[in-house]
Amino acid sequence: MAVIPKVLVFAGSVRSGAYSGRTADVAQKELAMQGAEVTRISLADYPLPILDEDLEKEKGVPENAMKLGRLIIAHDGLLIATPEYNGSIPPLLKNTIDWVSRVRRDGSRPVRPLAGKVAGLCSSSNGHFAGIRCINHLRAVLVRCQMEVVTPECSVPEGGNAFDEGGNFHDERLYKSMEHLCRTLIETSRMLSTRIGA
Repeated sequence: MAVIPKVLVFAGSVRSGAYSGRTADVAQKELAMQGAEVTRISLADYPLPILDEDLEKEKGVPENAMKLGRLIIAHDGLLIATPEYNGSIPPLLKNTIDWVSRVRRDGSRPVRPLAGKVAGLCSSSNGHFAGIRCINHLRAVLVRCQMEVVTPECSVPEGGNAFDEGGNFHDERLYKSMEHLCRTLIETSRMLSTRIGA
């Protein structure tokens, strides 16, 4: 019997109507259609201070970073949809990744939420380049955190015109790109979870 992978989906922006949020919505639907068990969250529900080692030394890792770490541990894979700020990763997303990477223990149990997890990446922008500079930076950061980042990506250009009234992509090529990304993410997550459970 095939393992049903659990995939956590979120966007790197919490702005109302953000293209990355709408891209994450498309990913959520496609992952569910392909048989994954999907959890969709908003980073707005997990506010974090700017990473500060003095603060960490004084108060420990913030509880919201711990909550996110536990969520990531409970899932086989992640799908992250990111906007592009000044050609790179938005501060909300980078700060979130940095804090979660600081999680080393949960009570008496040693944990590393990001290490070994599978990630699929989407990007979006209002311009023609679709956030591809950012997605390359994000990939490098996640690999540095020892994540398994799948090769297919879905980059959405001209986000203001990319979606129809139902929240789906206008462009069939974008849909095919998302379909390929989600299929690869599911297959890789299933393979790694089976290997770990063996």
